[in-house]
Amino acid sequence: MEQEQRPGRRTLLGAAAVGAGAMVLSGTGTAAATGRGPWHGHHGTPDLPVPTVVAHRGASGYRPEHTLGSYQLALDMGAHVIEQDLVPTKDGHLVCRHENDITGTTDVAQHPEFADRKTTKTVDGTKLTGWFTEDFTLAELKTLRATERIPGTRQQNTLYNGRWEVPTFAEVLEWAEREGRRRGRRIWLHIETKHPTYFRNIGLELEPRLAKLLRAYGRHRKNSPNFVQSFEPTSIARLHKLVSCPGVVLLSSPSSRPYDFVESGDPRTVADLITPKGLAWIAGFASGIGPDLSLVIPRDKSGKLGTPTTLVRDAHARKLLVHPYTMRNENSFLPLDFRKGTDPAAYGDAFGAFKAYFATGIDGIFSDNPDTALLARADFVGK
Repeated sequence: MEQEQRPGRRTLLGAAAVGAGAMVLSGTGTAAATGRGPWHGHHGTPDLPVPTVVAHRGASGYRPEHTLGSYQLALDMGAHVIEQDLVPTKDGHLVCRHENDITGTTDVAQHPEFADRKTTKTVDGTKLTGWFTEDFTLAELKTLRATERIPGTRQQNTLYNGRWEVPTFAEVLEWAEREGRRRGRRIWLHIETKHPTYFRNIGLELEPRLAKLLRAYGRHRKNSPNFVQSFEPTSIARLHKLVSCPGVVLLSSPSSRPYDFVESGDPRTVADLITPKGLAWIAGFASGIGPDLSLVIPRDKSGKLGTPTTLVRDAHARKLLVHPYTMRNENSFLPLDFRKGTDPAAYGDAFGAFKAYFATGIDGIFSDNPDTALLARADFVGK
C-alpha cells in the first residue's frame, strides 16, 4: 500500500474533510450504516460487514508489520480482513513484506554473512540501496528476524524486534485455515502483489505463484474469503484470468501513473482512472478500488479537511467496492484538524477522522489500528 513513496518508507497519509457527514444526509453517500453495501449484495459475501475494517499489514500500529504476531493480534482484535503484501525470494517463494527492500523491516544489516548482498537497484524507477528478498533463498531469509519499520514513531513496537520470522504466504494460509477451524468461520485476507512488472522482468512472476497457492487452499473461487489487490491494474487483469476471487485496483495520487502503464507507454494517470470512464474500464476485470484517502476526501492547502469527491458514488454506480487506505492513530498521519498537541507520535482524534471517512459511504477502510477502527465503526453504525 502507499505507492507514492520510496519503497520501504512511509509517507504522510491521511486526508479528510469538513462536512463529510453532509454527503449521507443529502443522499450522495452510500448507506453504510445499514451494514450492507452494493458490492456485497452483488457478489454475495454475507460474512463481511460494511464498512469493513481491514487490518493494514496486520495490527501494525502495535507489532512489527507483516509478522504472524501482527496478523494474530489483528484477528484477535476483531478485524474483518487481514492484509498481506507479497514479494518473492530468489528461489521463487512468496513472502510477506511491504517491499522487496528489507533493510528497514528486518535485522539483515546485523548479519555479517550477508554484508555482500547489499546492493543498489532501480525498482519502479526509484534507485534504492539495501538488501532485497530476490537475492535471498527462503532458507537464508528465514535466518532473519522482523523489526519495526518506523521506530521513531512507534518506539513501543521495538519491544518485539526479533521475535518473529518473515512469514511465507503459504504459512499465512495455513494460519488462516487453523484460525478458521478454531473460530468456526472464514478468515478473510487482502493480498497485494508488490512491483509485479519489476518481478516479471527478472523472471519471478508473481501472479502464477499466487494463483497456484490460492488454488491449493481452495481460495481461488468467486466466493472465496480473500481479495487480490495491486497498484498495477494489469496485475489484477492477469489474476482475473487465473482465479475468480475479487480483485481490487489500488490508486495513489491523481498525477501518478501505475508502473505497468509507465513500462507499456500507457499515458493514463490515476486521475484518468477515477473518472466514470476509467472506473468502467476497471470494472471490466476488478470488483473494487483501493484509493488513497485523499482521493475520497482531499485536504486543503493547510492540510485540513476539504470537500468529499464523487469517487465513492461513481465507483458504486459501476458496482465497485471502495476500500481506501490508510488510517492511523498518530498525529503525524492525521489531517491537521484531527491532531492533538504537538507530538507527532502522540495519538490525535482518530475517531473524528474515521467518522468523516465512514460518512462518505466507503465500503471499508485500511487501518494500522484495527481496534480503533472497529470502535469507530460501531459508533457509526450504532452498534
